[in-house]
Formats: sequence, C-alpha cells, structure tokens
Amino acid sequence: MNLHTHATHALMEITARPATIFVKGEGSWLWDHNGKRYLDFVQGWAVNCLGHSPPAVIDAISRQVRELITPSPAYYNSVAIELAAKLTQLSGLDEVFFTNCGAEANEGAIKLARKYGALHCNGAYEIITFEGAFHGRTLATMSASGKKAFEPLFEPKVPGFPKAQFNDMASVRRCIGPKTVAIMLEPIQGEAGVLPATDQFLRDLRSLTKELGLLLILDEIQTGIGRTGKMFHFEHVGIEPDILTLGKGLGGGVPLAALLATETASCFAHGDQGGTFNGNPLMCAAGIAVLGEVSRPDFLMSVTEKGEALTAALAKLAKRYGLGEVRGRGLLQALALGKPLAVEVAAKAFEAGLLLNAPRPDSLRFMPSLTLTQGDIERMTLILDDCLGNIIGSA
Repeated sequence: MNLHTHATHALMEITARPATIFVKGEGSWLWDHNGKRYLDFVQGWAVNCLGHSPPAVIDAISRQVRELITPSPAYYNSVAIELAAKLTQLSGLDEVFFTNCGAEANEGAIKLARKYGALHCNGAYEIITFEGAFHGRTLATMSASGKKAFEPLFEPKVPGFPKAQFNDMASVRRCIGPKTVAIMLEPIQGEAGVLPATDQFLRDLRSLTKELGLLLILDEIQTGIGRTGKMFHFEHVGIEPDILTLGKGLGGGVPLAALLATETASCFAHGDQGGTFNGNPLMCAAGIAVLGEVSRPDFLMSVTEKGEALTAALAKLAKRYGLGEVRGRGLLQALALGKPLAVEVAAKAFEAGLLLNAPRPDSLRFMPSLTLTQGDIERMTLILDDCLGNIIGSA
C-alpha cells in the first residue's frame, strides 16, 4: 500500500516536513515506507534515550497494559509511587508531580514558584529567565522563553519574565527586584544551539538565590536522564535546585515528564494542580524501565566515553572544513558551521540517510540515542563529511 495515498493533509500544517513517512524504528535506525533506512541523530529531540523501540520499554509497557492503564489521578497507583521514589532518590529532591510533556512540567514549575511567592515572598511572582531560552509551547512557557521567533506570537504574553543574559551575573542582578521569586534556566540551552551555562555561572546562581531567598528552577528536560553523562546535569556542578523539570528521555519515547521540588518549595494546595493523564501507570512503567537502564554507573560512563568520541569526530570535521567550535556535553552537542548552511547540510544529510537537526542557521545539533555504538558515530561522521564536502568543499 502506498502511504502517500493517505490524507496527510488531514494533519494540521504546523511545520515543514519531508514527504517521507516513517514506519519502523530500532536502536539508532529508522525505516521509511519505501524501506530506506536512516541513521537517527535527532531521536525525537533527545527523547529516545535508549534508541527506537528499546526492549526494556517494550517489555515494561507490554506487562503494564495488561494490568492497569489508568485508574484516574484522583487515586494512587503503585507504578507512579515507585517511579516517584526512584526520582527523589536519584535527584535528592523530595516530591514529584508527573506530567505528559516538558512544557506542562515547566508550566507547573512556574505555577509552583508563583504560589511560593504568594505564600512566602509578599506576593512576588516574577521569574527571571534568559535570552535564548526555550521552555515550551504553552502560553506561559513561551512567555518564559527567550526565543526571538516567539516574540510577535500570540500577544499579549503572560507577564512576569524579565530576561537576563546567559552566563552574565551582572545582568541577572539587574533583573532582580521586590517582585522576583525565582530564577529559571536550562543548564544547556538546546534550541539556542547547544549553549552551555558555565559551571561557575550555575554555582553563582545557586549562591545568589540562597542569599536572597529566591528559588532556583532548573529545566533539565533536555539535559536530564543521562544525556550529559550524569543522571542530571546539576551533578556536574555540585549544586541542587529547589525545583527541577524533566521530560524527553524520562519516558524513552512515550509522553512522560515530571516536576520535582524540595519539601520547602512544594507548596501546592489541593486543587492547585492536576491533569487527566498525569502519573498514569502505563507511562510510569516506561519511566521505571528507563531509569533502570540509565542509572547503572557503567551506562553513564559509556555516555561520557561516547560523548568524547563524538566531540573528537566533530572537531576533526571542523578542522578539515574550517568550521567553528564544538559545543555541549555528553551526547548533547552542536557543531558551529560559521556560515548559515545548517538547513542545507541537514537536508543533504537526510537525502543520504542521516537525520540531523539545525536549531540555528549556523549550527547542527546532535542528540543521538545514549545506546549508540562507536560504529554509529563513525558512520554519521562519514555521511556528514561527504555532505560538507559537497556543500563547502575542502578548506
């Protein structure tokens, strides 16, 4: 059957998609409706941390779907309790609220911080965020984001998000006032092109928020769950946030995210927060399976090793073609091209059977499965080398 005869126009047109229709995935590979296979270095934007259709997630969902899909969030279920316990144990935070996506987790973090301000900070509600930030696509999370393309959309925005400059403590201090309740940031800005906060900047923010009695909110939706070689990025820095958001890799491909908070910051009253599908056993079973794999010390060590191999491969290409820097940590990296060629390179790579993301006109982003092999890195490098050679030529 030719899938192109299906009415793809019935899907709302919200992004430019190639005509290709994917029908199967396994590990680092995707297959389209014509049987062509693609090496996937996007993995649903860092979602498939164990690759496509990982056996651990398949087995967990298969078992759970026969037992209980959802009893309603008005009742406890044993699977959500188990996953929450694992996350608090791993993170050092105290309480968890499960959501369906990262934007919903960040929305919850914003609400939680505002509730905290109402109770403890004389009604303070402003949350300092950063230029270049991306926190989601709900109206409040778009307002919190510092993405230029969002600025003219869906006005009026939700107020209360003064923007500081990333890695600039002086600009953060200038934003602080009597209405400030929290500072919120991604440890690595993904959509901005994989721009890392320096370790010192993160430590300074933690010191400043403690000094002033403000909350520190870390959006680890992209950097969490082993992506940077630690279970959570903040472990690299030796700090702990008051509020933490997780998503993407947490479900290993299924819709699952989480809002975590310390006991002090966790101040929702009954009725303040909810969600029909939140914490359902089916998705939480997938989360337990993912954590079982990723939390092994040898797994996280392998992410670091593969990250170093990816960095070395990208640096070699950068030198060969006179490109810019390699940025990121672990298996969240970007290659700066130095010219607005990223969309063209990603399109050429797609034709050659390699999926790459171009978050900025001059940068390529790499978010492969955490289970990829050295052979996957080598094959990606060969294809990208060929694409760069065709477009740029030898430097």
